[in-house]
Amino acid sequence: MPSSLTGYELFIRFALLLICVGFWYNPLSPVSFTVLVLAWLIDGGLRRFHQTIQEPFVQAMLLLCVCLLLGLLWGEIPENGRIKWIKYFMLLIFIPFYSLLNKERLPWVVGGLVTGYLGVLALGIYQSLVMGEQGIPLLGMSYLSFSATLGIGAVVVVCLADLSQSSKLRIVLWLVALALIWAQFHQNGRILLFATLATVLLLAFLRYKSQFAKFLGIAISVLMITAIFAYSSPVFQNRLAQVKNDIELLQQDNFSSSLGYRLAMWDVGLHGIAEHPFLGHGTGVPESYFERTILTYKNGVYKDLPEFQHTSHYHNDWIEIGMHIGMLGISVLMFLFWSWYQAFKTGQLSVLGIGLVSYIFLAGLTDTFIIFSRTQILLLMITAIAMHWHKQMR
Repeated sequence: MPSSLTGYELFIRFALLLICVGFWYNPLSPVSFTVLVLAWLIDGGLRRFHQTIQEPFVQAMLLLCVCLLLGLLWGEIPENGRIKWIKYFMLLIFIPFYSLLNKERLPWVVGGLVTGYLGVLALGIYQSLVMGEQGIPLLGMSYLSFSATLGIGAVVVVCLADLSQSSKLRIVLWLVALALIWAQFHQNGRILLFATLATVLLLAFLRYKSQFAKFLGIAISVLMITAIFAYSSPVFQNRLAQVKNDIELLQQDNFSSSLGYRLAMWDVGLHGIAEHPFLGHGTGVPESYFERTILTYKNGVYKDLPEFQHTSHYHNDWIEIGMHIGMLGISVLMFLFWSWYQAFKTGQLSVLGIGLVSYIFLAGLTDTFIIFSRTQILLLMITAIAMHWHKQMR
């Protein structure tokens, strides 16, 4: 065996491979996270932590987590809170993952991540087309999580097409992106689908803004293909019918629908932020605040909503963090997004940075996308790979 593949080196590569595959399956996630942290410690991660923390992206993640912990001082203690906010701390998995990467380990990580993604893609398409089910029940993935995963894949592939120097490869990558979008049309995540399409059009505009005629041709082609996908998808047609039904219910002041519930959450959330704009209501409080406030807010028009859907979050990244820790949290989240883009820009992958950050921002307008556990980790892994890829190419 080559000297480079010592026992501990094999363990580290196994840990990286395990996390790339294991995070998709909830029961395996705690094991894979534990093994990753152990590998990081064995590899001297603590000794190199001063180097890792110099990355603005890492600083932003740590700052967000520290602010949430401080928010407990005027919020709920973890034992009494519903601790949904703890999912923000999943961002920290980036630190050991990024720290462990090097030139020799990178192929293992890329191979593991691509293999895991293709496996999830195959399962999701099988569930949708053969079993007629949304998401992936076997992995405990909701339709929202799977739709977000498809969207991330489409955005990444479009960015790779933009970076490609080969016209033939560019065409193949665009066809792959369209296939992923087609699969997304067969999931119920309407806004996530919109975020994908909007991001793809934004990337096309940035690529061909100096050639407007070419951009216009691409935009029209994408919209025509989108119309064909929409017309041929029973799932999408059903969701359109649900939108019409939601609007009819709203006209009757009935908010017991997907659209109505979100509007109510945003209304109460903005009201709550206005009450405590600077530091919010405290970490862990937003969910219970909603259930208390709706009893009297606007004469109790929203008071029956917990019967329609269990209160979980505010369906908006900015309102969610604002309710926890106010403008402090919103400012830190802005710093996180900025540093996320800078992580790609520094690695000369600005297009990929714009694509992914735009997708995260758009998806987070109607859901707490930043704490979607699987998509969050997938994005972090893509970011770490992109950052190290640039270092390897230098």
